[in-house]
Amino acid sequence: MRLYGDPVLRQKAAEVVEFDDELRRLLEDMRETMHAYNGVGLAGNQIGVLQRVAVIAVPREDETRDQFTLVNPEIVERSGSDIDEEGCLSIPGIWEDVSRALEVRVRARDEHGKPFEIRAQGYLARAIQHEIDHLDGVLFVDRLSLLRRQFLRRSLDALARGEMPEGHSPPLESGGAR
Repeated sequence: MRLYGDPVLRQKAAEVVEFDDELRRLLEDMRETMHAYNGVGLAGNQIGVLQRVAVIAVPREDETRDQFTLVNPEIVERSGSDIDEEGCLSIPGIWEDVSRALEVRVRARDEHGKPFEIRAQGYLARAIQHEIDHLDGVLFVDRLSLLRRQFLRRSLDALARGEMPEGHSPPLESGGAR
């Protein structure tokens, strides 16, 4: 898992052009990694792979999950606005309120290259936007106000040095990092 401060998290991922067994193995590995860290999403950048790939597994109220594999995703429509708390497997121990679109329409391909479209709202829309941001080299802390980022500077600097910020738990103990 790549953590805050790793330059790969700031790079824009490249479009996937080959839909082969190697891609499918990568996506399976990403799903396993996401589940191992109790995450609800994971983008290629977070494991050091600069390809436009992400996996999502957002819990529902009935204890099932909305699960998607997104290859070359793009948001084609946004509507509404919602502020809610976000965290990130690459920024362990830090949780902040972030404003995002309430509903999105996304075009992507599955692991076999077949195109599909998703209309998502609420938590699923938030998770998708978060992962697509990763693919563009954007972290959720970039969406915070300058004042809020300054408040978090010591914790973020500690992460960039490979230290756990004071008063924060490691990712596996954080109670469900997102």
